[in-house]
Amino acid sequence: MSEPDLRDPEYYLNRELSELAFQERVLHEGMDERNPPLERLRFLAFFTKNTDEFFMKRVGGLKQQIDAGVTETTPDGRTPSQQWEEVLDAAHPLFRRQSEYWQTTLKPTLADEGIAIRTPDELPEADREALRVRFEESILPTLTPLAFDPAHPFPFISNLSLSLAVLSSDESGELTFTRIKIPSNQPRLIAVPGGTDRYVLIEDLIEANLDLLLPDLDIRDVSKFKVTRNAEVRRDEEVAEDLIDMVEEVLEQRRFATVVRLEVDADMPDRSVSILKEQLDVDDREVFYRDGPIDFEDFFELTELDRPDLKPAAWTPRPHPRIGSATGDTQNGSPDIFDEIRRGDVLAQHPYHSFEGTVQRFLDAAANDPDVLAVKAAIYRTASDSKVIQSLIDAADNDKQVAVMVELKARFDEKNNLEWVRQLEEEGIHVAYGTVGLKTHTKTALVVRQEEDGVQLYSHVGTGNYHSGTAKGYSDLGLLTADRDVGLDLTKVFNFFTGPTLDDRFRKLLIAPVTMRERFTEMIRREAEHARAGREARIVVKVNGLEDPSIVEELYQASIAGVEIDLIVRDICRLRPGIEGVSENIAVHSIVGRFLEHARIFYFENGGQPEWYIGSADWMTRNLDHRVEAVTPVEDTGLRRQLRFILEASLCDNRRRWVMHRDGSYEQASPGDEPVQDVQDVLMRATEQALDRGYGPGMAVDSAPTETDLLIEPAVNEDATDSDDGDAADTRGA
Repeated sequence: MSEPDLRDPEYYLNRELSELAFQERVLHEGMDERNPPLERLRFLAFFTKNTDEFFMKRVGGLKQQIDAGVTETTPDGRTPSQQWEEVLDAAHPLFRRQSEYWQTTLKPTLADEGIAIRTPDELPEADREALRVRFEESILPTLTPLAFDPAHPFPFISNLSLSLAVLSSDESGELTFTRIKIPSNQPRLIAVPGGTDRYVLIEDLIEANLDLLLPDLDIRDVSKFKVTRNAEVRRDEEVAEDLIDMVEEVLEQRRFATVVRLEVDADMPDRSVSILKEQLDVDDREVFYRDGPIDFEDFFELTELDRPDLKPAAWTPRPHPRIGSATGDTQNGSPDIFDEIRRGDVLAQHPYHSFEGTVQRFLDAAANDPDVLAVKAAIYRTASDSKVIQSLIDAADNDKQVAVMVELKARFDEKNNLEWVRQLEEEGIHVAYGTVGLKTHTKTALVVRQEEDGVQLYSHVGTGNYHSGTAKGYSDLGLLTADRDVGLDLTKVFNFFTGPTLDDRFRKLLIAPVTMRERFTEMIRREAEHARAGREARIVVKVNGLEDPSIVEELYQASIAGVEIDLIVRDICRLRPGIEGVSENIAVHSIVGRFLEHARIFYFENGGQPEWYIGSADWMTRNLDHRVEAVTPVEDTGLRRQLRFILEASLCDNRRRWVMHRDGSYEQASPGDEPVQDVQDVLMRATEQALDRGYGPGMAVDSAPTETDLLIEPAVNEDATDSDDGDAADTRGA
């Protein structure tokens, strides 16, 4: 039998269709009646938010390629034009399902529970009158009707703006098209007077009172529409004189970029649709007809209502048992964080552990500790009211040397990051803006501290952003360590941010774009060699995306060699599992839960000498070749035990886990007659149990959902006693 050509397009799934398949899994959670009603609504809102970004970035990029005449095929054999057509054809039914479920099921369910979205004509006359007064006093003055006729050009329609398309006629009977933009600075959900949870959508309220805005006109039709524009606007960084000016110019260009989707009311008349298509230059495929609300993202507001009976049980991130409270008051029993890190590495797991009590406390301590000499941090995304930034400012005020890398090219966070750059510079802090040709995606911080035995380095290497908001909703990991090799490696990385070159020699860290691809490739090939030699060989990887064709090919080769491989891939996955003679040893899983799975974990069995890693990089070409990324080894046995627990709980999840078939379709795991195992519920319980036990590991991992053969220490020492370092200091987690 001849060896398969592992570069044949038949072995690769399409990146864009794979991402849409993930959005379909998100939509499924919004329609899964095992979720409480407001949780379902939250997923419907996320589906809108996610697909808006998908169209802006991915579909926008495809249109750019088509306009440029690109015909080169992707690893799966599709041209940009073919991908564009297939993506739009796959997307249409998803939006129909969202609308239908809202209209027929979730909207009535919420109304039965006392949360009603009404149209004005469904309300009693007294309520309509009260709303009409509010409209006239507060909303009407903010509206600007823009007519399109021989005397008025077609108005500019901004990205993601919601509008009314009005067809009217005057005494002559001539039809006029008027666009009314729904003001984004007004609440979308208008509470009906009376103190109950009844609402009307602002667009419906405007439509019901158009006679006040457009008097003495014969209104023939009023329809809603929304425009999505391309956000894949770039400039050549090599010729840009100033990175800040370049980013500001890109932000401005996005406002006027190509339209990539037009969403309209299902019953919008042909005349209005034709005007919009012609003026916005959109194809029939790009028009999405919607029943009910066009935009669900504002429904996030309803999910914040104080209705615990309609939501999952609330979760508040807990203190880490080894660090204590967020205040870090050592006089009240909280240990000195630097002493604790030096005693042994700490693994913070968000949102199970509090960001404020771990990462933020680390930075606050660095800012205020008189022995700290320098603080350095790389910021990709952070909160608009960031305490992380304030800690860095405090450090500078306290005469520490402070250097901050702020990535200006973080998509859709450019404006926020520009503002932070200016504030940091006003405080006299040295700020690096980014790197030409690369995005800085590392989640790293370095603290330099003078101690009795010399200068010590304390590092944080994480999988998630320094963002207190997303740390409550994203599942992430962060390693706090006093390992000198890690600290010296980070020193080189931060020197690259401010200096002229990136060193390619590192002691322990895997750094993209210089060593990471090579090292991951070596480790996959090493597993294949172990399997061929009859030694223990296993790979388990948890990432957000697996897109890089070269990594996929290496995994196929490892599977052919006999390596057992489990891939827990949240969304994009090019690899096809279960192909006889190619990937029958590979299983692909995806978890979609209440928290966004965002942690990256890498396990290589290495013939009984296991290696564990965590970090910021996915197995995507952009991460390996076009971003600055950092992945760190996890060497402490106690911390490895916690990582194993996460992987075990993920692989036996029968509530949130999906399993991919060879054709790229997914099937959700079912508990059947077995107890329900939800990985995120398991990790919440393990966090609470660890806290109840007192000082020790961050999670109680002695009651794993299932036993796996993943190794946490060399096989020859499997029965040896763990060291007292790190979280292994309390062996109750063993």
